[in-house]
Amino acid sequence: MFTGIVEELGTVERIEPGADSAVLALRGAQVTTDAVHGASISVNGVCLTVVRVADEVFEVDVMAETLRRSSLGALELGDRVNLERAMPADGRFGGHVVQGHVDGTARILDREPGDRWEVVTFELPPELARYVVEKGSITVDGISLTVSSVAHDRFAVSLIPTTLELTTLGRKQVGDPVNLEVDVIAKYVERLMTPGTREGALA
Repeated sequence: MFTGIVEELGTVERIEPGADSAVLALRGAQVTTDAVHGASISVNGVCLTVVRVADEVFEVDVMAETLRRSSLGALELGDRVNLERAMPADGRFGGHVVQGHVDGTARILDREPGDRWEVVTFELPPELARYVVEKGSITVDGISLTVSSVAHDRFAVSLIPTTLELTTLGRKQVGDPVNLEVDVIAKYVERLMTPGTREGALA
């Protein structure tokens, strides 16, 4: 589990594409300080498992399902990525509950700069719209953000200087894709409130 507080910007060092998968080698000086085989690291909001680590570079296997459901398949050498290690049991919740399970992708529609902040507007896929509310939490490329406004087909967030400086959202342009993860609590509430879904437990 993660909290959506990006620890550092990493760099794509190597991409080894396969027939229906890929191996990514990513540089991250901070997240590799205690990374071991089997550790979980969020890469642009996608929970991935470390298979090798050496000299501040860790490798992960990315399966076809992950490539299909996220924007990781569009990464290129030298791209920057948001990195966060899984939260320890005694850690501090700085953001919200983030699983690293991408619900969909969207594109940036608009960037409106302010004095020291910026409003960024994203597409809102119709199948995710019911989970997004004003002042609620959403994860964009692994970043825990608060929704500042929402319409039926888009939502906006207001980014402070720290977020612009320390995450990929300070660099992405209109049209660029991002990974979205909605609040898992909203999905569980919907499931519990749907008639017929509380019966029929497995024997």
